[in-house]
Amino acid sequence: MGDPMLYTRREIGKLALGAVPAMAGIGATAPNSKFDGVQIGAITYSYRGIDKIDDVIAALIKSGVNEVELMSPSAESEAGAPSGRGGGGGAAARNQPRALELRQWRLSAPMSSYQAIGKRFTDAGIDLRLLCFNMNETITDEELDYVFRMAKALGAKGVTTSTQITVARRVAPIAESHRMPIGFHGHDNVADPNETGSLESYAKALSFGKYNFVNADIGYFTAAGYDAIAFIKEHHARITNLHLKDRTRTRGSAVSRNLPWGQGETPVKEVLQLLKKEKYPFPANIEMSYTVPQGSDSVTEVAKCVELCRQYLA
Repeated sequence: MGDPMLYTRREIGKLALGAVPAMAGIGATAPNSKFDGVQIGAITYSYRGIDKIDDVIAALIKSGVNEVELMSPSAESEAGAPSGRGGGGGAAARNQPRALELRQWRLSAPMSSYQAIGKRFTDAGIDLRLLCFNMNETITDEELDYVFRMAKALGAKGVTTSTQITVARRVAPIAESHRMPIGFHGHDNVADPNETGSLESYAKALSFGKYNFVNADIGYFTAAGYDAIAFIKEHHARITNLHLKDRTRTRGSAVSRNLPWGQGETPVKEVLQLLKKEKYPFPANIEMSYTVPQGSDSVTEVAKCVELCRQYLA
């Protein structure tokens, strides 16, 4: 597949102007970001620095988004995780006091707290479709079970995660016991066989169980030199959702970069048109990863991405 049609900064600016009326006067009106059958959403990583649940909901509404992939630290902190240390699955060593405290809290956390959080999204007209709970090899099986109970209490239909292949093997029977898919998010590290990045690593993760899915990040697919459209066509039945971002390809010593949409080499428009044509049911979630321009903010930039999606699907 050749390079996607790229847009100039001026063209991107003209398209983004359409986002302004959509944001004006929203008030309490629920947003709608489903365009011609394609559900556009956002992962809350896009709003870096906005962590409190009510602030996250307000940001989604202002951006015109009605489907969300919620990062676990926001939910866990809101539910009372010790020292606001929610999420991550135990980045500290397994037996360090902080990790032990968080683990103990998770195993006794009342699911009613998450049910109340989920209701706040529902009341705002936002579909909390997915819980993003990043984890690593220090996470225990008891915590893995907690992740799915947490997702169900929030009202989510699945889990997404950045993790290792060893964890993908361990979590497979737990995901099956809950009958809930878990989508493995990849990056562009294709050299380490324990990281989800190469096509072989995705195949291995999927082989461990029927509830192991892929959270396909089309930006990282492009950075790794792969064809995102071909992958989606082949694996559409095992995809929880997409992440939309624009990156350059990695070439020799040139490191891939996140760029404002239209300035990279990721086929964002072509991917969305594929979803529209084939009527794939999974959402395409904006991951606004580029540097916010001076004078703007993350809410405005996500709104620009939403408007571009609308234009791409027109």
